[in-house]
Amino acid sequence: MGKTYERIDGRLRTFIEAQPLFFTATAPLSADGTVNLSPKGLKGSFVILDELTVAYLDFAGSNAETIAHLRENGRITLMWCAFQGPPNIVRVHGTGEAVLRDDPRFAGLLARFPDIDPAPHGLRAIIVVRAERIRDSCGYSVPFMAYEEDRDLHGRRFAREDDDSLSAYFASKEHIATSLDGLPGLPLPLPPSAV
Repeated sequence: MGKTYERIDGRLRTFIEAQPLFFTATAPLSADGTVNLSPKGLKGSFVILDELTVAYLDFAGSNAETIAHLRENGRITLMWCAFQGPPNIVRVHGTGEAVLRDDPRFAGLLARFPDIDPAPHGLRAIIVVRAERIRDSCGYSVPFMAYEEDRDLHGRRFAREDDDSLSAYFASKEHIATSLDGLPGLPLPLPPSAV
């Protein structure tokens, strides 16, 4: 049923790149810490950088759990499910890093996302994940669901923010600078946008 892969290429890469939705999972080191699971979408916000490295754009939201967990321990799992076509689930277990807007690598990484305008979404960071284990499994119990289109609500909501108002929005949220478990989250104020 399940198979382990040495790299993200061929059929596996084609499958991952075709999915409009994926999930990220992270957790703190604390045994009683909060496990975080997040859906990610928006066409063009995910790229495969090389056979073992992927990245996605981290946009504005009301929490920053992924960033906090990656800053503490780097552990992350990404998962894609086939909601159409043959059943399949792919997981990439790896080590991740939040590349923040003032990082010298940020502009070069951002150029790898040519199919999306990140400006209206309140871009906070680019999450880069280095794969340590790549596996698929059957997905026989995953339901069929049809993708219609991306929602435009996120872009409409955050397009009206500039760097100052976005920083103020993040500062007003309880779990942006600090995670649910008290870990350091997104450093504030945000550095100026590179876009």
